[in-house]
Amino acid sequence: MVSSTSTVAVREWYFTLHLQEPLTPEQSDFLAGLERFHDGQIGLVESPGHAEFSCLFEAETLTEAIAEALERFDDFPGVLVRSVEIDHFALRENDMATPAVVPAPQ
Repeated sequence: MVSSTSTVAVREWYFTLHLQEPLTPEQSDFLAGLERFHDGQIGLVESPGHAEFSCLFEAETLTEAIAEALERFDDFPGVLVRSVEIDHFALRENDMATPAVVPAPQ
């Protein structure tokens, strides 16, 4: 008999999605109508010449969390994610601070 419950721990993953370019006024208007961006898991942070999304997702793995966040951009015209930055607290909390995965220098 196969159990329907998983023994893998679901973790909270904090990360930032940096956009290629700031949102245009048209993209900002479009974003306002996208319900999937208004559930508290992902939030827009803008400054002059820069836009990013602060993310908090629950998933078994970091890869799953990032994939879930990126899926939200499938129907968001012209918006490209340039990079993913993993919060250094999330690295430490999830035991991922290793020589291969280290926080970016400040």
